[in-house]
Parts: sequence; C-alpha cells; structure tokens
Amino acid sequence: MLLHIGAFQLDADSQRSSPWHQLAPRTRLLCALLFVFATALTPQGRWWTWAIYALGLVILMGLSRITLPILLRRVAAEFTFIAVVLLGTLFRQGGTVLWRWQGLQITTVGLMVLGSVATKALLCLLMLNLLVLTTSVPALLHALAALRTPPLLVAIFAAMYRYIGVLVEEFNTMRRAAASRNLTSGSRQQRLVVGNMIGGLFIRTYERGERIHQAMLARGYTGLPPVAEVTTAGRQDRIALTLMTLLLLLGQAVYLWF
Repeated sequence: MLLHIGAFQLDADSQRSSPWHQLAPRTRLLCALLFVFATALTPQGRWWTWAIYALGLVILMGLSRITLPILLRRVAAEFTFIAVVLLGTLFRQGGTVLWRWQGLQITTVGLMVLGSVATKALLCLLMLNLLVLTTSVPALLHALAALRTPPLLVAIFAAMYRYIGVLVEEFNTMRRAAASRNLTSGSRQQRLVVGNMIGGLFIRTYERGERIHQAMLARGYTGLPPVAEVTTAGRQDRIALTLMTLLLLLGQAVYLWF
C-alpha cells in the first residue's frame, strides 16, 4: 500500500484474490454507492426488501473472502456512535402505546422506525466497510476522481488519511510534555491544557501543511497518489453492475408480490 500508516490501515484485505477483487475499483465503488442509496431510500418497514439486500450482501462477503472479525469489529465500533442517535427515534408519536413513563413513551411506530433505521445503518456500514477493506486507498481515490468527484475533495481525503497518524502522534507528544510538567493535576487545568493543545495543534497543522504542500508540488504532485496498476473496466464489471442493479430492483419489487 502506497499510503500506509500502521495504526490506520484501512485496506487490510486489499491484496486478496477473489471475484470481487478482480473488479475495477470504480466498479466496486459504484456497486457500493448503488447499494447504499437503494438501502437508505427504501421506505420504513420494508423488511423483505432489506432481507433480500442482506442476503446479497452475505453472498458478496463470501465471494470477497473478507476477514470477518475485522469487519465486525469496525462495524461494531461505528454502530456504537450511531446507536446514540438512533435511540431518539424510539420515542416517536403514533400507533399503540407500549410503555409510558412521565413524558416518555414507546409506541409501535417508534419501534418500527427504530428497527428500520437501525437495519438501514447496519447494511450500509457493512457494505462501506467491505469496500474500504478490499480496496486500497490510492485505488479508491482514483475511482472517486474517475467518477467526477471534485479534485480538491479527493486531495483532502488523501491528505486526511496520510497525515492523521502524524497528528495523533503530535497530540500525544504534547500531552506527555504537559503531564511531565505537572500541568494536568486538576480537572480545570486539564481542560485548559487540552484547549491550548488543540489550538497549538491547529497552528502546527496549518504551518506543516503549507510546507508539505510546497514539497509535494516540487516533487511533481498532481493531486492523486500514484497507483501501481490501473485496472480498466471490462465484461465482468458490466456483469457485476447488472447483477447489483437486479438485486436492488428485486428488493424493491418484492412488495408487488406480497
């Protein structure tokens, strides 16, 4: 991997060999985007649609030979943050009241909305993590550029991934320096020190970013990291997009039969 940072290795399974890996990165990105948009835009309560999408996703996970423990750990960590927001959907008005306590109540509509949004979020997280785990970051950035993503946005993504480890290391260095000078003995002092560290880190980041950008331009930087090999779309890519489209249409059409 050309932009490798050990602590932030996103594409742990990008070097495997599978039918999914043989697709062009642009095709994988398109399949993921189609799946996410179709899942997110599905109306509430369409359980059969999401069951079909989940079945297709399980088949895709098997074909990609992804490391399941890594995928589940990442999804669990991300879903923890989303779950805090999802709890607010539980207390919706409407339907039959199942539980009430002072101003709070749980209704059948609230449970339906909570289940629907949680299912959507889980399926989308699984699909996006599958894409990131199996596609190298330079290839993913080139795929974004090929799909007409604004070049400045792609450059920002590349810089964020490349230097987030540097920022974390710099913050830890500042924190250790503050602790060695006994500046974090009280809670009030800790808040002041952390605030000052964040401000100092912002200034250092801006100055370092300017120096790095000038150095990159001097070395022929064009806005995208280099890739070892550019994979072009072929017959198997068209088949994959067709199968993904058919899966999504089948999930939406299932309610015409039930």
